[in-house]
Amino acid sequence: MSLKGKHALVTGSTSGIGLGIAEGLAKEGVHLVLNGFGEAHEIEALRQRLASDYGVKVIYDGADMSQGADIARMMIEVANKTGGLDIVVNNAGIQHVSHVEDFPEAKWDAIIAINLSSAFHTTKAAMPYMKKQRWGRIVNIASAHGLVASPFKSAYVAAKHGIMGFTKTVALECAQEGVTVNAICPGYVLTPLVERQIPDTAKARGLTEEQVKRDVLLAAQPTKKFVTVEQIAATTIFLCSDAAASITGSHIAVEGGWTAQ
Repeated sequence: MSLKGKHALVTGSTSGIGLGIAEGLAKEGVHLVLNGFGEAHEIEALRQRLASDYGVKVIYDGADMSQGADIARMMIEVANKTGGLDIVVNNAGIQHVSHVEDFPEAKWDAIIAINLSSAFHTTKAAMPYMKKQRWGRIVNIASAHGLVASPFKSAYVAAKHGIMGFTKTVALECAQEGVTVNAICPGYVLTPLVERQIPDTAKARGLTEEQVKRDVLLAAQPTKKFVTVEQIAATTIFLCSDAAASITGSHIAVEGGWTAQ
């Protein structure tokens, strides 16, 4: 079955991995709901470009993914406009790098809210529609840090491990409803999120930024190459396809061999 004509929400989709996933879905004929931060005129230009390039409907909702009430509001409004979502990609995420004793409590709370709790709120709201139509795809963008840990990233690692458990639990709950729930665990992708954490990592480890890229980020990936957004988008599309209908409660690691070590 083609994905053409389906409706998808991709959170955190105004840049980076989320934008790559949104564009990949649009190429398949999927109508989009974009979400994320940015300048209003830039987001509108992006919305128009995706709609024009791929002939799909594209709407934008700037819901704050740290606020459950705002997410609930978004999901109701989106459902009213689309009739219900077929695909939800929980991608929104932020990062902070610090020793645990210095980790700001506000940063911890924000990371848990955006990287973990937001997936609960979107999934809770979308599930009734998916169960009613007996078809749905939830793809949670976790991380290699959902499988292994690194120092100085206590909140991020905790959130991504939480996403893995959440994925498995919800998959079991809807296993007979035609809805699959899976996670993708990317390695390092050179997105704005990763680029922003390089100076903090350099400071925390006493390294130059180039040393961080070579000896910290890519040291974890045996391929010595950054994962691309196109690769994550292709994996997402596969998990949404009929070929993946028997894959649920699982994860696909797209991390250059990182977790094989």
